[in-house]
Amino acid sequence: LTEVYSSSPALGRYFRSAQVISFSNESSTVIYQLVFSVPPSAEGFMENSMNPDFIRNILRQNIYDED
Repeated sequence: LTEVYSSSPALGRYFRSAQVISFSNESSTVIYQLVFSVPPSAEGFMENSMNPDFIRNILRQNIYDED
């Protein structure tokens, strides 16, 4: 995750860290926390760039690109 988000053209400059919060072998589930440094006065930044769907799609696109 660190490599994916730190190299992202859209979010790389804002990305600070990623860490696993919880991991389950039984269900193959990982819960992780992403930390971004958000600019204080950027209009629409939180609604657009920090939208959970947008962040998820960056990871999804990286997975597709590897295939």
